[in-house]
Amino acid sequence: MSRFQAWLLLGLANLFWAGNYIFGKYVTAEVSPLWMTLARWSLALLLLWPIAVYREKPDWHKLVQAWMILTLMGLLGVIGYNLLLYAALLFTSPTNAALVNALNPALIVLFSAFLLRERMSLLKVGGLLLSVIGVMFIVTDGNLLHVLDAAYNPGDLLMLGAILVWTFYSIAGKKLGSIPPITATAASATLAVVILLPFALVDPPNLSQISSLSLTGILYMAIFPSVGSYMLWNVALRHINVSQAGVSLHLIPVFTVLIGFLLGEMVTMAQIVGGLLVFAGVSAATGIVEQWSGHSASARG
Repeated sequence: MSRFQAWLLLGLANLFWAGNYIFGKYVTAEVSPLWMTLARWSLALLLLWPIAVYREKPDWHKLVQAWMILTLMGLLGVIGYNLLLYAALLFTSPTNAALVNALNPALIVLFSAFLLRERMSLLKVGGLLLSVIGVMFIVTDGNLLHVLDAAYNPGDLLMLGAILVWTFYSIAGKKLGSIPPITATAASATLAVVILLPFALVDPPNLSQISSLSLTGILYMAIFPSVGSYMLWNVALRHINVSQAGVSLHLIPVFTVLIGFLLGEMVTMAQIVGGLLVFAGVSAATGIVEQWSGHSASARG
């Protein structure tokens, strides 16, 4: 797989995750974060395992040997991240959640450099900073000073916990070795569902109070963010560095704005400018600029 194809997969993953933010805000009004996570991943497993068995033909012996790292990934990426994200949306807006989420790439770069000894050039560091500015430009409607005046509520703090958990999930994913990505996602999600089930049964939801919109949202989250995004993310991590993949998370607020536009919301000039800054920063930080420069130099030579 080429680097361009890997980044295309990351782009789609972030597009699906953007929808998760939008639906998550509506569904949390009727369904608890615990049951949202359990229902979403239980449905997702109905798709994940058939795909894994058909395309990857899992080595069950290797899965058993890797049970500890798979359990850790289930605790972090399935249980921890989703519970914290949906709990955050109970207290804060998707916009604030997106602003806090913009810190995720910086955390991934920091911990990857410390734990995996990954290095980044000055161009990539500059791209990271530019994409952060772009995200802030979007969520503050062009008033960057608003970031300094923002009163962060408990939801924002929960989002900080969510992105920290996701950072360690991404790093743990590099330790899977030869286990195929779809199989790894299915196995870690299965372990997470088994862990969640006893806690969820203590407080079952009132099914009569769940609207069709919430059911649609849960179905969307089961198919696209759960199956699609996690598979695409794990596949891409086999071909690029964790720190580089983390920068692509800046695309989530950009896609959130685009989805809002399709739903009839107005797009401001600040959102357009911010989106351009994000794409420019992501291109630089992920090495796409360097790759293009290399191709151009090769052509001229």
